[in-house]
Amino acid sequence: MADDREVLRELWDGRLPIKFNLAADEVSSMEHPEPCYLLVPRQSYFPLVADKVQRYFLKYTANSQGEEMWLEYEGQPLKWHYPIGVLFDLFASSTMLPWSLVVHFQKFPEDELLHCPGKDAVESHFMSSVKEADTLKHRGQVINGMQKKDHKQLWMGLQNDKFDQFWAINRRLMEHGEENCFKHLPFRLYQSDKPCVQRLFRPITEEGEQRLLGDLVREVAPQVFNTEVEDASRSWKVVIQGVEPPMETPVQWLSEHFSYPDNFLHICLVSSQ
Repeated sequence: MADDREVLRELWDGRLPIKFNLAADEVSSMEHPEPCYLLVPRQSYFPLVADKVQRYFLKYTANSQGEEMWLEYEGQPLKWHYPIGVLFDLFASSTMLPWSLVVHFQKFPEDELLHCPGKDAVESHFMSSVKEADTLKHRGQVINGMQKKDHKQLWMGLQNDKFDQFWAINRRLMEHGEENCFKHLPFRLYQSDKPCVQRLFRPITEEGEQRLLGDLVREVAPQVFNTEVEDASRSWKVVIQGVEPPMETPVQWLSEHFSYPDNFLHICLVSSQ
């Protein structure tokens, strides 16, 4: 069970300053709008924090069809179902802050993004991820043993940015059995130009020894870490929650402390060059 509350709190309180700019070719008013600035939680999702952005820019664009708002960074459409911190770590971890994004209301990239009809879709995606993570960790026994109000408290804790409300329930999802570890590690590994990777990975060896972050990246990304991890680290950074953990960190500890609210460990491989 996660027991280092200071680490959990520090990560939860992580914020990103973001500068939102309306796409120049979508401005229909005589004057170009000023950017909109927000300080947003890394743990959240853009549809949960961007209402103000949408209301602000709508009056400057001819969006008579009520088209869906979407965001772009340097030509890359941003997936709303990825946590905001993951998107920043993956595409912009070396950029200057505030993070500058382009807001669109036209030409939705159907082949790259899922539609988000509203916050209910975010809740559905989030709870589905939590259930998938618990299936990997506990065969689904913990999440299925909870009441509906517990599921709602998890969601409302995330949506309203309430650490204590969220962790009062989430701590149960971080408990482990007699083996002192999860059955499998819920993780997703990202590279900016490749599909997300997810596979079964045990946090301990058959001999009962803890497996480390270096073991995970070597196994999951052999094309990058095909030599000693120490050598590969000169060309690549392994970023989780905006932090570069040592390769000697046990993955069980990382899963308990560095997972996002969806209970997945989101690992970004970012080029150092």
